[in-house]
Amino acid sequence: MADQMAGRPMTLAQARPLRDEVSTDELTPVAILAHYDDALGRYPYTGFTVEGQRPIAAGAVRAGGFSVTVAGARYGKGSSREHSPAAEKLAGIRLVVAQSLERIYRQNADNIGLFTSTDLGLIPRIERGEAIAIDELVAGRDALAAAILRAGGLLRFGQRHLQGIRPAAGAHDGGPRTLFEKIVARHLLATPLTPAHPAAGDGAFVRADRRFIHEYYTGMCAHMLQASFGSALQLADPASIVVFEDHTSYVDQSPAHLRMGLVPNIRAMVQAQRDFAQAHGLTLHRTLTDDEAAAPGADTNVAGISHAMVAEHYALPGELVVGTDSHTPHSGALGCVAFGVGTTDMANAFVTGAVRMTVPQSLRVELRGPLAAGITAKDVLLHLLAQPDIRAGAGVGKVFEFCGSAVDAMSIDERATLTNMVAELGGFTGIVAPDAQTVRFLKERRGIDFALQDWMASDPGAAYAGHIVLDCRRLSPMVARPGDPGNGLPLAALDAPVRLDIAYGGSCTAGKREDFDHYHAVLSWAAARGLRVAEGVQLYLQFGTTAVRDYCTAQGYLAAFEQVGAQILQPSCGACANCGPGSSTDAGQVTVSAINRNFPGRSGPGSVWLASPPTVAASAIAGRLLSFAELQAAHG
Repeated sequence: MADQMAGRPMTLAQARPLRDEVSTDELTPVAILAHYDDALGRYPYTGFTVEGQRPIAAGAVRAGGFSVTVAGARYGKGSSREHSPAAEKLAGIRLVVAQSLERIYRQNADNIGLFTSTDLGLIPRIERGEAIAIDELVAGRDALAAAILRAGGLLRFGQRHLQGIRPAAGAHDGGPRTLFEKIVARHLLATPLTPAHPAAGDGAFVRADRRFIHEYYTGMCAHMLQASFGSALQLADPASIVVFEDHTSYVDQSPAHLRMGLVPNIRAMVQAQRDFAQAHGLTLHRTLTDDEAAAPGADTNVAGISHAMVAEHYALPGELVVGTDSHTPHSGALGCVAFGVGTTDMANAFVTGAVRMTVPQSLRVELRGPLAAGITAKDVLLHLLAQPDIRAGAGVGKVFEFCGSAVDAMSIDERATLTNMVAELGGFTGIVAPDAQTVRFLKERRGIDFALQDWMASDPGAAYAGHIVLDCRRLSPMVARPGDPGNGLPLAALDAPVRLDIAYGGSCTAGKREDFDHYHAVLSWAAARGLRVAEGVQLYLQFGTTAVRDYCTAQGYLAAFEQVGAQILQPSCGACANCGPGSSTDAGQVTVSAINRNFPGRSGPGSVWLASPPTVAASAIAGRLLSFAELQAAHG
């Protein structure tokens, strides 16, 4: 990398082996997402880490005259942020060639007219100066992707082809279908360039019952729409759009944002979202800071992490939900189709009502139980992520349909951990068929009397691309080594003690009510024995939503948290996205975290181990990685 940045020529053969699994956190670190215009072109790859170094400085790609990026497998994994391909294109990159590309990243690239390919044979041809025709670059892509690229991006395509669209009226052939296929069929839109009965791999457009966006995307979205439509801009069905502030409540306590002088940019970005929401009459949820939470009347504000809030307040079984976050599948726990999209996808959906998707295949994931005491859905996911076929990309772009006796016994909060972390599995979405647990959740949490319908399940004989069967009875507490959520191993398999500086419990994955039940079970046990958070360790607990905070208050959990020395934070994405307390500030710091991903730089410069809520809480008390059972054994 240093040679290339210095302008020294390099062939593909000299560059091998190519780096696999380059994440969007490395392509565009969270801190620079405050930029959503041409300034983004200064920042591609500035988070890329190799051998502990970041060899690509701000402005280096543009100054170096680079036009083609080459990488290994699963390029662009992680976030749905369109800032990543946008930064590449604005810096002069015209083509990204990788052994494989993650779904959302590639779709985002299509939507802005950045070409991508998995044909490494293009590289020597480009080195020889050979011209590569657009026909060749779109060969093998589905017809819709090819048409969008030829049009120069999705907004231009939408202006030409998505006016006056209507629901598809095609009849079902009567064959068995998955629940995912049934829901999509009920939301399919007829367009001139998409098939009436799309098969796996075909491009399609669907109607969403709910569209949501958060502050890191709304500024870019508004910028795009203003440039394309000006004062004539009108949104389709604005009543079904929800806007969230969920990343920036603690930004003035984020070392990364402070160091880069970006707090004013963030404040302007948040205000741009508020202005957009007000101008178009959109529902807006503002996250609370500590000061606002203590203010009179603050308890009337319903706030929190966007996809957790959607499951708490909006999504229903059988619906289709899209949001500008890769963890949008969270709501799949309720039996709806929920998936993440990028900024241009959402901008197009705002004005046309149509959401682009490439029809995926489904995997049936049977989790057999019961889970042993102390084993959570997070342990199940870390085990799945560590499987060689998943690490190699077997789940990329697929629907994960979770079923089995272990799933049947899980609460909706635990099921949400499964569907939420389909993002880390590389999948399109996750879904669990609604059942009595779902009905109870909707009644208890939302006061809704929901009646299940016969069609809300997969049919016997429905087609799947594969089956995964996991005997969850054999699982033990899991952790994932720093660098990737797929670096999982049983906690008992650690070959040396791992000391800690920070423990963090929170995020959409682990900031739910049941997660806080786990934190409290460990920490109240510790408090009863006079134990506190280990010296030199900071424990942060951050609510996912105000409803979770209010539940913990009503249950009397806060006393135990305070007694052991935990620091309590208001609802926000926070340290998960390096946006507040709980992030590391030094490369030597070690964190155990209940968040969903631990890519380099994701939660500060230090090392992040992933673990379940009870393991995070127990480790905070011990000052090293260990399970709750091990903590109990050590203290009688």
